[in-house]
Amino acid sequence: MSAGLVVDDLHVTFRSGRRLLGARPPVRAVRGVTFALAPGECLALVGESGSGKSTTGRAIVRLLKPDRGRISLDGTDIARLRGRALREQRRRVQMIFQDSNSSLDPSMTIGRSIGEPIDVHLQLDRGARDDRVAELLTQVGLPRETFGRYPQTLSGGQRQRVAIARAIASDPRVVICDESLSGLDKTTEVQIVELLEALRDGSDVSYLLITHDLGVARRLATRIAVMYLGQIVELAPTEQLFAEPAHPYTRALLAAVPAVAPWVQRSRERLVLAGEMPDPSDPPPGCPFSSRCPQVMDVCRRDMPDVTARPDGGFVRCHLHA
Repeated sequence: MSAGLVVDDLHVTFRSGRRLLGARPPVRAVRGVTFALAPGECLALVGESGSGKSTTGRAIVRLLKPDRGRISLDGTDIARLRGRALREQRRRVQMIFQDSNSSLDPSMTIGRSIGEPIDVHLQLDRGARDDRVAELLTQVGLPRETFGRYPQTLSGGQRQRVAIARAIASDPRVVICDESLSGLDKTTEVQIVELLEALRDGSDVSYLLITHDLGVARRLATRIAVMYLGQIVELAPTEQLFAEPAHPYTRALLAAVPAVAPWVQRSRERLVLAGEMPDPSDPPPGCPFSSRCPQVMDVCRRDMPDVTARPDGGFVRCHLHA
């Protein structure tokens, strides 16, 4: 697959300095992540905090340097680009961060903030740039007079709309939404989801949705990848994943999603995960989920499970399906 985004065997390790009793062990935050994202598709990365979702997204936009692996966008391996070539590619992969307060400069007007990536990457004259900013404000549902305002004068939902406008200002091929709905009230969250739906449906831009909210993932994503301790343990088309989750961790995540109807909630499989996710600097041998899995077997504690294909085109990494 040459068109779109392809991530192949991505590894990211954090190495810290020395401490009193010796070197700190490296943290293997992402371990062998592989997926493809077609033009116009939305793929969700879901999992608990610490599973490696955000690290994966930051490595794709090259805010973090991968240890190894390939990140290919339309056939170009952006994991190995440097200097000017990397800057040129960066406009094609943009990120919307969780905290719009820290991602927007409080000393810059909204017009300047959205116009900055246009100046850097598209190099339009001032009039054309301002017209483009006004067009983007309308596209994300903000009045044009927002142009001259400052971030601190806007609500959280309005700031997130500005962050979205800034991300799409340079006409990217891929937009990564890193927990972009966290911290918003429910009404505003619904509005931002509807905005992302409209943007997704109106172009061939690909979206990587990083979220812990399976309800949002179900609404926006074509496929869902479930991460645990730095690995994708299951990937499948969205509705098939909800209907037939194969990995015990996926089933536990789905069991925690509240059902609309009480009778549905009562009929669901009850799965409660014991303990907490292991320290990524000291992962257990074998399957990373073995220390918490209610269906653990001896082989799980000994051997890493291979990837097994699902009939819907996805895959699962679990000894129960080997």
